Amino acid sequence: MSDPREPQPFDPNDQTQAHDLPADTFSPTPEPRTDWVQSGWSDPVQRPTPEHWYEPASATPVAHVAPSGPRRGTGTGTVLGAALLSAVLASGGTVLTLSATGAFNRTAEPAATPGGTTVSARQPVTIDESSAIIDVAANAGPAVVQIRTSGSAETDFGVIPETGVGSGIIYESDGWILTNRHVVEGSGSLEVELKDGRIFEGRVYGIDTLTDLAIVKVDAEDLPVASLGDSDALEVGQLVIAIGSPLGTYSNSVTSGIVSAKGRSITAEGSTQPLNNLIQTDAAINPGNSGGPLLDAAGNVVGINTAIARDSTGIGFAIPINIATPIMDQAVAGERLARPYLGIRYEPVTVQLAEVQDLPVDHGALVRPGQAADGSRSPAVEPGGPAEEAGLLDGDIILSVDGQRIDSEHPLDATLSQSAPGVTIPLEVQRGDERLTIEVTLGTRPANL
Repeated sequence: MSDPREPQPFDPNDQTQAHDLPADTFSPTPEPRTDWVQSGWSDPVQRPTPEHWYEPASATPVAHVAPSGPRRGTGTGTVLGAALLSAVLASGGTVLTLSATGAFNRTAEPAATPGGTTVSARQPVTIDESSAIIDVAANAGPAVVQIRTSGSAETDFGVIPETGVGSGIIYESDGWILTNRHVVEGSGSLEVELKDGRIFEGRVYGIDTLTDLAIVKVDAEDLPVASLGDSDALEVGQLVIAIGSPLGTYSNSVTSGIVSAKGRSITAEGSTQPLNNLIQTDAAINPGNSGGPLLDAAGNVVGINTAIARDSTGIGFAIPINIATPIMDQAVAGERLARPYLGIRYEPVTVQLAEVQDLPVDHGALVRPGQAADGSRSPAVEPGGPAEEAGLLDGDIILSVDGQRIDSEHPLDATLSQSAPGVTIPLEVQRGDERLTIEVTLGTRPANL
């Protein structure tokens, strides 16, 4: 009998020796990736959202350094991989058993430390996050719609038909839908499809003059409705869920992530108007998600997904729902969509700006001239506007609006958006060493701003 410790000659018909082969013997021939894993949208006639709503981002190449020296441990890796797989499969039964007995929620017995004291620890193992996402998808999903638009576009080859796909959220049961401006602007006709398969003809009720938002109306009753949350209460690191129709194909897709940051400002590619006070999230947002909701763990809408950073992973942006609420209410009331207008140009006051400019405060909005891309300057206070009529001056610092402090968490434009055109509100203003209150009657924001 041969010594089992000695290497045995390989017999191709002996299946018991298969595990002794090097791991790469059984590696399949690499195949090229299919089109659906590639980013972007190649069809110029039908696309989920216009490309100019991608936020441009510079890509920094990452160098991959191959390890030097010969590759070792291939056979050992195979054995370890099999052992790990067995351990994982076995642990599944253990987890189920321990969960059923409540072992995961037990408090550990007090343990003595070298100093003679005792400590106790509670080690809960929960699936709250997973359960929250499941509940949000089930409860809010029926209120998420797919919006298909059709129109025409002028090209070098003449006028050709053009279609697009986006998302939206029903916020009133009699057919009121919130979506993105760039999803519906310029469309000739709209088709709104619900999760249950029902399709309605839609019309654009109004376009927001301040942000990338729009209101769509369909003639229907008793539609499923999403509940609205408070975007001001969001915290960085908080769980959020996005639902929409990525790539215009995978309707009611659910992704999750966290609030990566608040108060972001971007200028979408092909646009000169910045989008301010945005929520940044790493929940997967793709073309076609535009207009769909960003929800918190309780299933409340806290934002409307609007843009992604090109050539990025996990950088998406949503408009806070608190900014959208005023125009949503206007639409339901049958009013024309309108935003308040103060008629100033300003710069947010930060600690750095206060130090550089030797300002007497470290928060607020500094009224100062604006500068266009061509180098031309615009007046700090618009002639004939509400601010000039109220007596605001170049160099004033607006500290609060109707009692709300102006800072990084409550920027001036977002705070003003909560007021209606025509109302009179008090502004607390710092003018040099003097602090005063100025009453201003807000105008209506022009559509071309």
